[in-house]
Amino acid sequence: MLDRLEKLLEWGGTRRDVALLSVSGFALLLSMLDIEPLPFGVAWIAIVLCGVPIVLEAVLGLAAAWDIKADVLVSIALVASVIIGEDFAAAEIAFIMQLGALLENLTVAKARAGIEKLVHLTPATARKVDGSREEVIPAEQVCAGDVLRVLPGETVPADGVILPGHTSINQAVMTGEPLPVDKEAGDEVSSGTVNQFGAFDMKASRAGEDSSIQRMVRLVQSADAGKAGIVSLADRWATWIVVIALASAGLAWLVTGELIRSVTILVVFCPCALVLATPTAIMAAIGNATRHGFLVREGDALERLASVSHLTFDKTGTLTHGTPRVAAVRSFLPDLPEQVLYRYAACAELRSEHPLGKAVVRCYRKGETRELPQPEQFRMIPGRGVQAVLDGSELMAGNLELFRENGLEVPGEVRRAAEQYQREGCTVIFLGMERKAAGFIALSDTLREDAVSTIREVAETGVVPVLLTGDHGNAAAHVAGQLGIERVYADCLPEDKFNWIDAFQKERNQVCMIGDGINDAPALKTSHAGIAMGGIGSDIAVDAADIVLVSDDIRELPHLLRLARRMMRTIKCNLTFSMALNFIAIMLAVGGILNPVAGALVHNAGSVVVIVNSVFLLKWGRKKSMAPHGAGEYRAPCGRMISSCRIGMRRSCAVGLAPGPENAWMGREPVLSFSQVRQGCPNKG
Repeated sequence: MLDRLEKLLEWGGTRRDVALLSVSGFALLLSMLDIEPLPFGVAWIAIVLCGVPIVLEAVLGLAAAWDIKADVLVSIALVASVIIGEDFAAAEIAFIMQLGALLENLTVAKARAGIEKLVHLTPATARKVDGSREEVIPAEQVCAGDVLRVLPGETVPADGVILPGHTSINQAVMTGEPLPVDKEAGDEVSSGTVNQFGAFDMKASRAGEDSSIQRMVRLVQSADAGKAGIVSLADRWATWIVVIALASAGLAWLVTGELIRSVTILVVFCPCALVLATPTAIMAAIGNATRHGFLVREGDALERLASVSHLTFDKTGTLTHGTPRVAAVRSFLPDLPEQVLYRYAACAELRSEHPLGKAVVRCYRKGETRELPQPEQFRMIPGRGVQAVLDGSELMAGNLELFRENGLEVPGEVRRAAEQYQREGCTVIFLGMERKAAGFIALSDTLREDAVSTIREVAETGVVPVLLTGDHGNAAAHVAGQLGIERVYADCLPEDKFNWIDAFQKERNQVCMIGDGINDAPALKTSHAGIAMGGIGSDIAVDAADIVLVSDDIRELPHLLRLARRMMRTIKCNLTFSMALNFIAIMLAVGGILNPVAGALVHNAGSVVVIVNSVFLLKWGRKKSMAPHGAGEYRAPCGRMISSCRIGMRRSCAVGLAPGPENAWMGREPVLSFSQVRQGCPNKG
C-alpha cells in the first residue's frame, strides 16, 4: 500500500508539479477576486491539487519511518483551516509550500552515467599468448602471470610488465597527461591505457577487480555514496517546529478558549518563507553562474562551494592549454642556423603520428608560409623516434636511445643544455643530420593566458590554491613557480588524488577540485565540491563533477567562489527575516489581532520579500580591478611544497622564478633551478 502511494506521488515528476501549480494559481486568483464560477469554492481546486499531495507525503513519512518534516506542520495547518472554514487560507498555504518544493526539486542534479562510461574503458577481450599459440579471451578471464600481447591502438587489458618490445603508451586515463610515454622491456603498464604504436608482449601482474581501471571505478562509486545531499533547514528543524506549534496552539486554546486563535497560530507557524529561503537563493545564484559560463549540476553545489578552504587544480588542460608547443630550438652545428634545423625537423616529422611530431609540424607551420617538402624516405621507430631522408641528407629525430642504437654520440654540451630544459618541465627531441648530433627541440605545455591572475584572485578570496597533478615534479614545480602556488603534489595517480583529498577533508578541511581528465573523476567525486572543464574535459570528468565550466574560461573561478559566499549570506538573511516574521505573527495571533486569512497573507508578504531578496543574486557581480594581470608582470618568491604522491616524499623548499610572457619563459633561467633547490633543501629526499 505504501509503495503504491509513493509511486503515485512520484508519477509525472516536474511536469505534473508545474501543471498543478499553474491550475492552482489561477484558482487562487479567481478566489481572491471573489469570482466563483463553480458550485463550490474555487479555492478547493488548490487545496485538492496542492494540499492533498502534502498531506499524503506527511502520512507516508510518518507511517514509513516516523519521519517528521515540515510537511507535517503544513498538513496540520491545512486540516485545521479547512475545519474552521478558512478555505482560502488553506489554499494559499498549500500553493506556497508546493511552489517551494518545486524550486527545490529544480535544483537537484540529474542522474549521471559517468560510472558506466568509466566501466566501458575496460577492454572486453585480451590476447593471451601460450608458446606459439595466441588466443583471444574475455578480459575478465585474465589471471596474474598470464602473457598477453597488445597490438597498436589496443587498450592494455591488465596491469603488468612489458617483456620484449618497445612502444609508446597513452596514459591520459591514469595521469591526465596527453603526451604518450615511451616504454620498453621491464617497464610497467596499467589497464585502461592505450598502446600507441608498437606491438609488445606483457606479463600480467594484476587483473580483473585488482586492476588500476577497476580500482578507479570503485573509488568513484564509493565517493558518490559518501557525498550526502542537501537537507532543507525547514526539514532539519521540523520536529521542534511541530512540537512548539502544537504546544503554542494548545496553550492559546486553553487560555483564551477560542479555537480560531489556535488555528491562526498553526497557520502562521507554517514555514512558508523558511522553505523558500534556500531554494530561491540557490536558483538565482545558479542563474548568475550560468551567465558566467558555469553549469551547476547539483542543487547544493554552491552551498558546499561556499565553505571550501582549498581549491585543488589539475595542471594539464586546466591551468595549461593541454597541447605541446615548441618552446626552443637549439643548434650545435656552427654552419646550421636554428631556423634551418627547425625546418629539417618539421620535414622529418611530417609523416609522424606521434603527438610530439605533430606538434613540431603544427608549430612550424604557424610561423612559416612555405610548404614543407615530403621526405624521400620515412621510418617510424616506436618508443624511439623517426628517421627520414630529405634532399639526400639523413635526418634523425627522437630520444637518446635512438641515437645509441644507431651508434651516434650526443656531446656533453648538448646533453647539459637539454637537461636544463628538462628540469623546467620540457620534453626534448634530439635532432641528428648526416649521422651527427645537430641539436634539439624543446616542447612544453603552456599556461593559459589568465592563469596567473586567476590564482592570485583565488588566493584573495581566502581560498588556498593547490596543484595536484599526475605530471612529474620538474614540470609541476616550474608551473607552480610561474603561478605562485605554494603547495604542489606531483606524480599523482587517480588513487593518489583521491586519497589526498579524502585525508585532507577528514582533517576538517573542505576541498574543491577542478580538473578535466578521466583520471580526475575520483577526486572530483570525493571532493566537497567538484568543477570540471566542459569544453576540453572528458565526459566522465563532466559526469563526476557538481559544476561544469562550459567555456573553459578559468577567469570566472574567483567570481564563482564569491557568488557562492554571497548566496549563503543571502540565505542567512532570508532565514533571519522569515523567523523574525513568524515570531511577530505568532504574537499577533495570540493577541487575536491576526485571523487565519490575515496570517496567510502575512506569510505571502514574507515569501515575496524572500523571493525579491534572492532575485538580486541574478545580476550580482564584483567589479573587477583594472590592474594588469599579465604573466610577465608577476615575479615573487614562493614557499613551495613539492610532493611525490606515489612514493609519499615531501620537500618544503623556497623557489623564486621569473616567468615571462607565453613561450618566452622557456628561454629564461630560473632564479633557482630545481636541482639547486634540492641541494639547498634541509629535507633532502
